[in-house]
Amino acid sequence: MRRSRLSVYVASLLLAVGTALTGAATAQAADSAAIGGYVALGDSYSSGLGSGSYIGSSGDCKRSTKAYPYLWAAANSPSSFDFTACSGARTGDVTASQLGPLSSATALVSISIGGNDAGFADIMTTCVLQSDSACVSRINTAKAFVDSTLPGRLETVYSAIRAKAPSAHVVVLGYPRFYKLGVSGCLGLSETKRKALNGAADYIDAATEKRALNHGFAFGDVRTTFTGHELCSGSSWMHAINWLNIPESYHPTAAGQSGGYLPVLNSAA
Repeated sequence: MRRSRLSVYVASLLLAVGTALTGAATAQAADSAAIGGYVALGDSYSSGLGSGSYIGSSGDCKRSTKAYPYLWAAANSPSSFDFTACSGARTGDVTASQLGPLSSATALVSISIGGNDAGFADIMTTCVLQSDSACVSRINTAKAFVDSTLPGRLETVYSAIRAKAPSAHVVVLGYPRFYKLGVSGCLGLSETKRKALNGAADYIDAATEKRALNHGFAFGDVRTTFTGHELCSGSSWMHAINWLNIPESYHPTAAGQSGGYLPVLNSAA
């Protein structure tokens, strides 16, 4: 009986010690993640084009203090914050000029990329200025590119990120749908074009998510947070075509960055 009670006591003591050590290790890991560096990569949806309040030194990259990376860094105080995302960036631009700050000390990386490789600007120009059939045809060409070429380019970028930041948690963020469909009285593009553009966003998101998950990265799907805030919704977080500022057209507003992108990064990070 005495041995049994002693064994139970020792087992309980060991369990308590083990739990305490595990908790301490978990807390230490959390602290390490909290004090690690954050690097924000990508294209205009990450730089914040369309949200205003641009950082003067960023020039044509149009990095904004209202962009989701800047907002996340301000709220979470990482040990370092490097914001290299740039408007107009393609996958090759990321590998050529954005990866410099990555290191073994990097704890978090965020990125949105691929839309410009698939011809985002040309797609929007075609769909705004030309016929329904021309718009759909251009989108089908982009989809063929997403099938044949984009996966390899994403693989190159993701592999480069992992090689330079082996311990980082990487969050790949997608693109929102542009339009709420089936809305009468909404001026602008036809329903056919709107549906095709939404389908294009879904197509590139699906391809991007697959490659991200294959690398063990998290995928942040912003279509959920933008639902109800598309163009034609009456509460849009996206810029419609703006003839006075064409580059900002079809990009998130400041509300789209804070309400559409930031919560997704918060959840995925």
